[in-house]
Amino acid sequence: MYDPGSPARRRLMSGLAGAAAMVAAPRILSSAMVPTPRQTAGPFYPDRLPLDTDNDLVRINDADSQAAGVVTWLSGRILDASGRPLHGAQVEIWQVDRNGVYLHSESGDREQRDAGFQGYGRCVTGKNGEYTFRTVKPVPYASRTAHIHFGVRRPGSSERFTTQMYVKGEPLNARDGLLNAIEDRHARDSVIVDFKPLAAGSSELAARFDIVLGATPGA
Repeated sequence: MYDPGSPARRRLMSGLAGAAAMVAAPRILSSAMVPTPRQTAGPFYPDRLPLDTDNDLVRINDADSQAAGVVTWLSGRILDASGRPLHGAQVEIWQVDRNGVYLHSESGDREQRDAGFQGYGRCVTGKNGEYTFRTVKPVPYASRTAHIHFGVRRPGSSERFTTQMYVKGEPLNARDGLLNAIEDRHARDSVIVDFKPLAAGSSELAARFDIVLGATPGA
């Protein structure tokens, strides 16, 4: 049974907090920030959530093994249209595993799904609007370039804002229909993120993705 107070889980949460401090340093904010473009949630939002829904997608509960793939510390902040951080916003992510398979029951190649990958995670932003996930670097599948889905609910709201985050330098970006449907270049560039080594010599990566919500609650 999952024990959120177990020593292993406490060590992981400490690591998540440390990584967040390294890769989610505050930016200088502008009153003219580009709102993050809304994108489809797609057909593969989990139709049945996993028992473990925390912000570590790489290791389920206190399992001995972890998911296949390149471990990535994904962090950023949730901001309003004027750049103010949103404390208490709920952030969800869902993505394919290393084999290109979603958690969803109708995702293709289900027999290839990595049972060690959580596939979905969520957390609540801190006082500076910060969030952190430990996941794996997304991979392309079928006709889609590599991406991670995000869902954000403002504090006290049940409405979910959805978008997708993409990998800088991924060759398939140039041909991905959903990415290139974002007509505004600045908005399109805002969802393409650099994946860099977490530290010198590290095999793990870090990626930062700030989400700027529009002025209206539905944006």
